[in-house]
Amino acid sequence: MKHIRWLMGMPITVEIVDASAHAGAFDEVYGFLNYVDCTFSPFKETSEVSRVNRGELALEDACDDMRVVLELAEQTRQDTGGYFNVWHNDVFNPSGIVKGWAIDEAASLLYRRGFRNFYVDAGGDVQVYGANAHGQPWRVGICNPFNLSQIIKTVTLDDRGIATSGSYMRGAHIYNPHGDDVLEDIVSITVIGADVVEADRFATAAFAMGRKGIYLIDALPGLEAYMIDRSGQATMTTHFQDYVAAPV
Repeated sequence: MKHIRWLMGMPITVEIVDASAHAGAFDEVYGFLNYVDCTFSPFKETSEVSRVNRGELALEDACDDMRVVLELAEQTRQDTGGYFNVWHNDVFNPSGIVKGWAIDEAASLLYRRGFRNFYVDAGGDVQVYGANAHGQPWRVGICNPFNLSQIIKTVTLDDRGIATSGSYMRGAHIYNPHGDDVLEDIVSITVIGADVVEADRFATAAFAMGRKGIYLIDALPGLEAYMIDRSGQATMTTHFQDYVAAPV
């Protein structure tokens, strides 16, 4: 069974290939993601993030999930030498880490319900488990940032996450916390990790680092990346090729 719904400002696809898949499982996943949107969206006036930014809610009084996300954000800031930061000009925006966390939580929800072969895809950031309907690893395409109808690489994954950060979909929305320069050297960086949380948090930081980001990923165990610069030149980490699918 496969469902696609629009939430969090993007299409979210959930496919479960286990024979036990049922509509209620999809409703539970999308219900959780709707809660995430209502809680963390900086664009919804009633969200906790918006209330924090208006001074109506202290972070210590926010929900438990907000504290989990804050701890993860702080860990990422430390892990990346400050290249990831949810604060910019005194504005709180945890969007750079919430999506990966939300996808992973949604996938974990399905796993706890006994499903073993499925994926959750939110705007191209994906967590996969098990195998596809043909009993093979899941195939995930990486878009050409200059032509979104074209897939330039396909990777095969099982029980892993993949996330892409870039400027080609939403414009310049990622900044370098160590300077005011506009990030123009690279257009996208795709990271594969043990789960989508790891992939997403390090993809955001690596993009903020510009050309240096690919070296950050290459130095971290369990992560691989594929970077495309503004001239269309691609650079990959040492073992990224291990995930690349053979042409069909």
